[in-house]
Amino acid sequence: MIQPQSVGAVVAQRAHFTEPLALKSGGTLPEYELVYETYGTLNAARSNAVLVCHALSGSHHVAGYYADEPDNIGWWDNLVGPGKPLDTHRFFVVGVNNLGGCHGSTGPKSANPATGRRWGADFPFVTVEDWVTAQARLADRLGIERFAAVVGGSLGGMQALAWSLHYPKRIGHAIAIAAAPRLTAQNIAFNEVARQAILTDPDFHGGHFYEHGVVPARGLKLARMLGHITYLSDDSMAEKFGRSLRHGRAVYSYDVEFEIESYLRYQGDKFAAHFDANTYLLTTKALDYFDPAFEYGGNLAAAFARATADFLIVSFTTDWRFAPARSREMVNALLHNQRNVSYAEIDCAAGHDSFLLDETHYHAVLRGYFNRMGV
Repeated sequence: MIQPQSVGAVVAQRAHFTEPLALKSGGTLPEYELVYETYGTLNAARSNAVLVCHALSGSHHVAGYYADEPDNIGWWDNLVGPGKPLDTHRFFVVGVNNLGGCHGSTGPKSANPATGRRWGADFPFVTVEDWVTAQARLADRLGIERFAAVVGGSLGGMQALAWSLHYPKRIGHAIAIAAAPRLTAQNIAFNEVARQAILTDPDFHGGHFYEHGVVPARGLKLARMLGHITYLSDDSMAEKFGRSLRHGRAVYSYDVEFEIESYLRYQGDKFAAHFDANTYLLTTKALDYFDPAFEYGGNLAAAFARATADFLIVSFTTDWRFAPARSREMVNALLHNQRNVSYAEIDCAAGHDSFLLDETHYHAVLRGYFNRMGV
């Protein structure tokens, strides 16, 4: 067996599209760019391509590192590479930064061709379906008629589901990890509170803060702190932090006392330093709007009737944001349509963020599934 290795130094690539993209919201992008990375080699039959879709704060940088930033490791580097579950000796892996993103693809920070100024709040609403359409155009550019698989965790898993519904002939396997067919009211509520933290930040300036030379860092920090709480389980918080006091005793102040407070503030500051506020707003709205069953009167089985791919659905026992029950909804809807579906419910204490971790059972499930996949 090949020992797992890094894909090594990687280089981001850029694709420019001049054909307008009609968006589900009714808006249009007259032209746009997608930033992407690839790992491995596309075979002669062009049958071994796997698309990796990122979650809310992810990007095209899935694996490897940059030569000038050796510490900048891809967000799913533990999964993608030679000898890893998604083995780049077998597969040609593609990672794309979604439209509306802040890691190079056209988004709110990009110049609006109509004005020459940054789009800011004028950037049109984008949906999961719009991302999939843009990804399909990139696949055309790369000469990929059909992906062996589309895989993603959380919001990335929703994109895998959308691929199976909107391009059923262009996908062999859909792999949705820690995902859901639509958000619950509670999830939408969490997203709204996070958005309000940004929208009410005095430095937001209606989304045109770039022109004022400021960043709504306070709002972004609060949004990330709230979101991060939902990504972790109560057990994982208790194990990592408990009720530990930084000073060993209560000092009765509103400054950082508990270790969990210090951790959340650190995560918030780090996020606010590199992520775009408008991208956060757009992406959480795309999460809220995703609902394949909406046009079918809420009938998920009817929505999945057009899917032809094989499916792997993975959930985690302590993921209370996208609970296993939501994954089982998808499994039942797929079985109703006599689709080939595998389901794994992984016992992991880390909560929603489990899909990012190097958990033995979880990676064994993915490795086994990819190993059985013919390309």
